[in-house]
Amino acid sequence: MPVTQKIEINAPNFQRAVFGIRGSSYLVINNFAQKAKQLIKEQQEKGSTAKRGVRVAKDFQADYEAAKHVSTEGWCGIPAPAFRDAMISACRIVGFPMTQGKLGVFVIADGFEVDTGKPLVKITKGEPQYFEAEVRLPTGVCDLRARPRWAPGWEAQVTIEFDADMMSLKDITNLMMRVGKQVGLCEGRNDSKKSCGQGWGAFELVGEPAKEKEKKPKVFKIPKAS
Repeated sequence: MPVTQKIEINAPNFQRAVFGIRGSSYLVINNFAQKAKQLIKEQQEKGSTAKRGVRVAKDFQADYEAAKHVSTEGWCGIPAPAFRDAMISACRIVGFPMTQGKLGVFVIADGFEVDTGKPLVKITKGEPQYFEAEVRLPTGVCDLRARPRWAPGWEAQVTIEFDADMMSLKDITNLMMRVGKQVGLCEGRNDSKKSCGQGWGAFELVGEPAKEKEKKPKVFKIPKAS
């Protein structure tokens, strides 16, 4: 007779913790402006008939404003996926499989971007400053870009949802500490894919993480046929 094996799948055991963070270095953000997206779309719609037009004078102040991530409520924020990506990246430092990290940690958004609907974490302290950065384009040409920059001391409250069967609250806390010290956030972070970074986007944890009460899983009942 064939041997049968019983498989038992436990209900998800997700918990949440809120971390206060304070920037220990500059935070530089670079949103992909809607104007730039529209220009790309127009060029693609023209197809092979598109011709290179006259170069328009750059409005640095407008580019600075467009580089912000602004919520539907008007506040500036950090893309929530930036925290999740950074936590997943930090998993490799401690030998935890990144593939499991993708399934075990999530970031709860404080709001959503007004233009794109991207989930955002609110910057609760600090004001953006106008900043011009030198960048090198893929063609090798050097260019200037205007971006918003927050001085060290900027703050945010980050709500992390995690699989408590995979990681403990202590694990998540230590992972967030490594993100702040070793990985960083947004432009010029230590974990930048294109360079060794500028040391920007670093932060430290403020106080103890506030753990939310565990919620019981919902039970869905299928109604009987009449």
